[in-house]
Amino acid sequence: MEAITTQVFEYDGKPLIEKIQIEVPFTKERVFQDEGCFLYMKDADITLHSANEKMDIKKKEAVLLKCDTYFLEFLGKQNSGNVEVIAVHLYPEVLKKLYIHELPKLIEKRDKPTNTKHIVDDAVIARFIDSLEFYFDNPSLVNQDLIELKIKELVLLLVQTRNVSSVVELIHDLYSPRVVKLKKVIELHKFSNLTLEELAKLNDMSLSTFKREFQKVYGISPSKYIMQERLVKAQELLKVSEIPVSDVAYEVGYNDPLYFTRLFKKQFGVSPSHYRTRIES
Repeated sequence: MEAITTQVFEYDGKPLIEKIQIEVPFTKERVFQDEGCFLYMKDADITLHSANEKMDIKKKEAVLLKCDTYFLEFLGKQNSGNVEVIAVHLYPEVLKKLYIHELPKLIEKRDKPTNTKHIVDDAVIARFIDSLEFYFDNPSLVNQDLIELKIKELVLLLVQTRNVSSVVELIHDLYSPRVVKLKKVIELHKFSNLTLEELAKLNDMSLSTFKREFQKVYGISPSKYIMQERLVKAQELLKVSEIPVSDVAYEVGYNDPLYFTRLFKKQFGVSPSHYRTRIES
């Protein structure tokens, strides 16, 4: 399924503010590489995957994304029909232009930035989103000057909603190179429903380079390692919980319970349900 951008406000030829409509029950898009972004979940629940973290974002919540490769996973059991997401792209060259002399004074007063980027349901941010909706309804009013004002407004609102450290971190990271440790990415996402191609992108590698570097680090192919790790975790879940086999499959990174069952039986000689029955007896 594909994300359908319903409206875009451009700045210097770049899409800066977007209202995006996404079809669920399930879609996954690679988004926001080589830029920062403010992402507001208007009426969707998602799981965010990046090289450094995995995070659940609920409806009417937002997240600040640094320069990186991200995957947004929309799941049918949380969403239905079409959902809307508001994206404000934060390109380094645009921020440099807007803050050519200095960052806002409120930002300069704070230090010790944290890694927190998750913005919970906040009335101030909700009002900002409402103001964008007004301009989406009246696009003829939008020009370059207005877009500049809205970006500056967003930064100042984030500062006042106790996200100043995230804003500082975001802006500074837009100017600095990103270093990703392969092992950290793998350990964080080995139970996520990401393909090898997507894991390679999270490491800023081609698929062939990723496979080669993975073999050097782990001494085994990535597909075999990830499958083994997932099936061992599935064993533990079947032992200590009573959740359905289909949910066990999802918990360890497989969206297809039948495919998971085939892999499990090939590895352990019995189906997941029979394995659980044998443990219980």
